[in-house]
Order: sequence, then structure tokens, then C-alpha cells
Amino acid sequence: MTIRHLRIFIEVVDSGKMSIAASRLFISQPTVSQAIRELEEHYGGLLFERLSKKLYITAKGQRLLSYARNVVKQFDDMEEAMVQDNYVKKIRIGATHTVGDCILGDVINAFRKNNPQIETYSYVDNTTHIEDKLLKSELDIGIVEGKVKSPDLISIPEVNDFLVLICSTQHPFAEKKIVKLEDLENESFAMREQGSGTRELFERYMLEKGMSIRIALEGNSSASIKKAVIENQFLAVISIRLVEEEIKNGKIHVIQNTDSDWDRYFSIVYHKNKIVTDEMENLIEVIKDYKHVDILQGISTGKLMK
Repeated sequence: MTIRHLRIFIEVVDSGKMSIAASRLFISQPTVSQAIRELEEHYGGLLFERLSKKLYITAKGQRLLSYARNVVKQFDDMEEAMVQDNYVKKIRIGATHTVGDCILGDVINAFRKNNPQIETYSYVDNTTHIEDKLLKSELDIGIVEGKVKSPDLISIPEVNDFLVLICSTQHPFAEKKIVKLEDLENESFAMREQGSGTRELFERYMLEKGMSIRIALEGNSSASIKKAVIENQFLAVISIRLVEEEIKNGKIHVIQNTDSDWDRYFSIVYHKNKIVTDEMENLIEVIKDYKHVDILQGISTGKLMK
């Protein structure tokens, strides 16, 4: 078993067909088939089921894949470090949209200040896509607010956060000290896109309460959500960290949930088979400095009651 075998295996998984994998790797299809067969003989079991001319990865194949991507990436890193005289250490950071809007810029600046010799790359998307890139070893570490679903990823809660219901200061709810949960069914909501951790938490909460959500706008940025709240009198549920400026400017009114159902964390996530490097350890220490949030101290808010 060689690195070449693993590269071919990963390409077959990603492409779904041996012919496509062969084309992408500029080798013949029999060579791909032989490499997969040799891997299966080496590990004593099928890596793919072959049904109706389609390939379906087996449980053994999934187990190998969880190691293969990281092994190949670590090998490539070693080759680069040993061959290039001007090699620069790198860290690839993934963050969800909420984290990107809240703390990512400050985290990267603080990390660069303490680690000027390390090159950083950051990628912002929703929780689902960050998870996918971590599983494919396209990112080293992630900071997400959503629930990570893959058992191959380690998720460590580190930064406190909570969601709040927001409305414009011109909205009728801004005059109420108490908003009833059933009042929300008659309101239009601005919501994040599918795959967002924020949306998933709120939808799960409303489903458990037997409540429906009238969605008037979907957006993949906090800016579009806040704009819709201020200008169109929609409601939204959003991280408290994202509305600090609008609260201070008197544009947004906050309604707090009276229980802890909307409390959550930003979590540090990485692959269970990944070697935690010094760069990753240093980044984790920086992230811990953003653990607490106290934006609402001294601010008058409404209360959401059942």
C-alpha cells in the first residue's frame, strides 16, 4: 500500500467512477481498477460495492477514507517542507457566516500578531459546508456555531453565544415588555439559508413548540438579515454578537428568550485523525480569549414567554 494507492482511492470516491478517476489522474482505467483491487486485498475486504455499474463505498471504505485524506495531506506537507528551502507553515481555517461576521477577523489578527511566521487562509460558509471541507482535509480547523453531525469530527465548545429575537425599533414588538410565543406565528421572518447552524437551532425550537415559521426572506449573510429587519419590519433570530452596533445605534430592539433553549457555543472542530499541530494549538488559545459576551449589560430588552 502506497500514497499512490490512497490518491487513486480518494479520487474514485470523489468522482464516483473509475473511468472519471482515471481521466482526472491521467492514468488508465485498468490501473485504477488494479490499485483498488490491491487495496482491497491488503485490507481484506471490499472498499466499494459495485451495483448496476455504479460504485457505492462500503463501511470499510468509509473507515479507510477517514484516514486516507489526512495521510495524503500530511505526506504532501512533508514533501513541501523538505523540498522547498523557503517553506512557510500554513493553517487553513474554516468559519461559519456567523463566526466570520463576529470574531474571525479579530481572531486572525491576534493569531498573526503572535505567529507572524505562519501563513493563514480562511474560508467562510455555513456549518454543512465547513464540515464537508474538514472531512475532505481541505481545512485544518473550523469554528462553527452549528451542530456537527459527522462522528469523524471532534467538536469542542469554547465560545459562549446565544440567539435573540430581533425587530426594528419601529416594530410594535419594540413597545412590549413581554412577547408571547404564539405571537410569532403571525409575523414574517428573515431567515438564514439551509445548512446554517443558527437556522437549524431556531427551526428545531419552533418545531418542538408546535409552531410554524412564516419565511419572507432567506439570506446567507447577517447584513441582509438585519437590513430586512430594519427596513421591512421582519423578525429574525440571530446571534447577539451580530447586532451590537445596531443596538447601540437604536435601530434594532432585542427580545430575549426567558429560558436557555437558545444558548449555544461556537465550537472548535477538526478531524479525529488529524495531528493537532502547534499552529492549531496556538489558534485554539487565541479563540479562548473570546469566550464570554456581555453586549446586553445595561440595555433594555423585551422577553419572549411561552
